[in-house]
Amino acid sequence: MSDTIEKIKCLIIGSGPAGYTAAIYAARANMNPVLYQGMQPGGQLTTTNEVENFPGYVDGVTGPEMMIQLQDQAKRFGADIRDGWATKVDFSGGIHKVWINDSIELHCETVIISTGASAKYLGLPSEQHYLNMGGGVSACAVCDGFFYRNQEVVIVGAGDSACEEAHYLSKLCKKVTMLVRSEKFRASKIMEERVRKTENIEILMNHDTLEVVGDNQVVHAIKALNKTTGEVIEIPATGFFVAIGHKPNTDIFKDYITLDETGYIVNTPGTSKTNVDGVFVAGDAADHVYRQAITAAGTGCMAALDAERYLASKE
Repeated sequence: MSDTIEKIKCLIIGSGPAGYTAAIYAARANMNPVLYQGMQPGGQLTTTNEVENFPGYVDGVTGPEMMIQLQDQAKRFGADIRDGWATKVDFSGGIHKVWINDSIELHCETVIISTGASAKYLGLPSEQHYLNMGGGVSACAVCDGFFYRNQEVVIVGAGDSACEEAHYLSKLCKKVTMLVRSEKFRASKIMEERVRKTENIEILMNHDTLEVVGDNQVVHAIKALNKTTGEVIEIPATGFFVAIGHKPNTDIFKDYITLDETGYIVNTPGTSKTNVDGVFVAGDAADHVYRQAITAAGTGCMAALDAERYLASKE
């Protein structure tokens, strides 16, 4: 551990739309924010090839480009943007202690957690290849479904989110094939019935994804195994959507911050406040419903304003 302790008025843990927006607002309020970008600077959006639903970008923008612009905007107002990630915290006392890279100790008056959540993937080499290529693999139907209008797609998943995303895609796509890896849905009955009653959704129960097939640039089909019969089938598709859940990046906070049963931070409704005074949350670390760049940015604004009011109350 470092012998030098740095004192910070407002620490932002994590980047992405939530963290950068919090930094913009905190900097403009003279809170001298320090932001550590985390293991994935820019967050999940850096894996998104095209963003067309963020207000103000008439012709769309790539995810990485948007994150660079948000970062530069925060820097313009004086935010201190740093490389590194939080590895340990201690929120048990009046001073909020955070350690960066297991070596730098920070003592913070306020902390904004914007560590986000990570989409779960199957882990297939072909899946990761086309995900990294931006060539047809996605974990967000609302974000990317528009690009597959009047095309055939495959979605894997069995929960409420998977059913919701399959239904959303059915309004845009010619056909949606839903691969359920077990013999039954995990979704609520009402959500299961909704997809079963949708004409252009075909549900294949007890099927595993074997490979995402393409020309090395874009997806052409999905190879799947019928676990009941042993038959291997190839389903024509230009898009492959993975809806098997997200994992919030909140493990280091669990001893101090109230989390729900799946690890999302519980905030006071209508605010960014956590159960610890002076610690706030923004973005997907607390949001398992919307998970959009625009909603994350909105909560980043809320967190900075809440932190500002907290500091004012201590004067």
